[in-house]
Amino acid sequence: MFTADEWEVVRLSLKVSAVAVGLTLPVAFALAWLLARGRFHGKVLVDALVHLPLVLPPVVTGWLLLIMFGANGPAGRWLSEWLGLTFMFRWTGAALAAAVMALPLMVRAMRLSIEAVDKRLEDAAATLGASPARVFATITLPLAVPGLLAGAVLGFARSIGEFGATITFVSNIPGETRTLPLAIYGALQVPGGEAQVTRLSLIAVALSLAALVVSEVLVRRSGQGRGNSGSGCHVL
Repeated sequence: MFTADEWEVVRLSLKVSAVAVGLTLPVAFALAWLLARGRFHGKVLVDALVHLPLVLPPVVTGWLLLIMFGANGPAGRWLSEWLGLTFMFRWTGAALAAAVMALPLMVRAMRLSIEAVDKRLEDAAATLGASPARVFATITLPLAVPGLLAGAVLGFARSIGEFGATITFVSNIPGETRTLPLAIYGALQVPGGEAQVTRLSLIAVALSLAALVVSEVLVRRSGQGRGNSGSGCHVL
C-alpha cells in the first residue's frame, strides 16, 4: 500500500518526534515543577513565555528559530563551532521546531499532575524523617509519573503534526526534513497526488489517535492512583 518514499517519511517523522520529546522531557519537567511549586517574582511572565508557542502563528515561531539557530544566529553559530551541531536544512532542525511546539502541552500536563499530588503525604513523610530527595523519589514522582507520561505522549502527537514552524525553519527537503505534514502538503501540490495524500493522512490520523488514547488512559490511571494514595505510604 505504501511506497518506499512514504515509509521513509513515516520513519523520519517518528525519529523527529521521538528525539524532540526525549530532549524536551527534562526541560518540560523542570519548568512544570517550577510553575507548580515555585514562588518567585515573574512567575506569570515565565508561564506566558512557556505557553507562547500555543498562541503565536507557527510561522512566527519558525522565523524566530531561524534568527536564533540559523547559520548566522547567535545560538546556531555557537552550537556549530563548539559542538558541531547544525540545524539549518537538517532533521535536527525539524526536531528542534517540533520540540518548541510540543513544550507547552508537555509542561501543562506535567504541571497539573504535580499540582494534584497531595502535599499532606509529602509533609507526613518529612515529619517521619524522610529527606526532601527521598520524599520526591518515593511519593511525589510515583504519583506524578502517569501525568508525566501523558505529557510526553501529547508532546509526541504534537510533534507528529508540526508543520508551520518546521517548513519555515528548515524547509521541505525529501529524506531530511520532510515529515508527514510536509509530505502531505507537497502531495497536495502535485496533480493526481490524492492517493498519496490519503495514505499519508491515514497514517497521521492513526498515530495521533493512538497517542490521544494512550494519553487519556494515563490520565485516568493517574486519577485512580491519587484516589488510592490516601491508603498509606512507605518512605522509611
